[in-house]
Amino acid sequence: MTERDLIDPRALGRIAIAGSGRLGRALATALGPLADTSGPFRRGFDGMGFDVVILAVPDAKIATAAAAITAGPIVGHCAGSLGVDVLGAHEAFALHPLMTVTADGASFVGAGAAIAGNTDRSLAVARSLAAALGMHALEIRDEDRAAYHAAASIASNFLVSLEDAAETLLVSAGGDRAMLVPLVRAAVENWAALGGPAALTGPIARGDHATVQRQRDAVAERRPELLALFDALAEHTRAMAARRPVAAPVRRQP
Repeated sequence: MTERDLIDPRALGRIAIAGSGRLGRALATALGPLADTSGPFRRGFDGMGFDVVILAVPDAKIATAAAAITAGPIVGHCAGSLGVDVLGAHEAFALHPLMTVTADGASFVGAGAAIAGNTDRSLAVARSLAAALGMHALEIRDEDRAAYHAAASIASNFLVSLEDAAETLLVSAGGDRAMLVPLVRAAVENWAALGGPAALTGPIARGDHATVQRQRDAVAERRPELLALFDALAEHTRAMAARRPVAAPVRRQP
């Protein structure tokens, strides 16, 4: 078996989900119709009688949860920033869905997935589970996982923090979150299609320094706790604007 082989989830045997949080419940719901899946199980689960155990537990509890699993099953975790060594002596894999999971669950179809494995077989299990869930798997080396996970946090968690800051400032002018939603969606779609430099609009992209200064003064006056964030983002945006391709000059008709 090579690491590129895909295994029908029904051929993996009995799969257990350990961890009854949002991700554990979402995985159990998604995998249930596809394979012989049980769980989610709570703390102290030993994996006895199962062929594959997926630990959907907080990062700090993965090593303890793995130590409780009896020898035999292939054991995986769902942490983005950790390698497979945290799973100890088990034949092990990592499967991190690059998707937010809310209390209402999640659809994994179309999402990315960071996978790893300490054997060809365990890597094939991770790749096969990702494929069964409709995710696009990418093998991320252990030494690269912290950088990968930081990128994911910037793209998701920090984006929410940024939009919360924007909402806070807009409220001071009498607006509300609903006004920002179409703008945010359009900006994200443009970034997805074009990349950052080409999708950039606004006063910094135009070189309108006076407008940027008025914005900064308003932030300093109304939400001074956001000023350091504004300055840091403005600096990064200027650097990104400098990376934009130079537009070809427009030729005038004679």
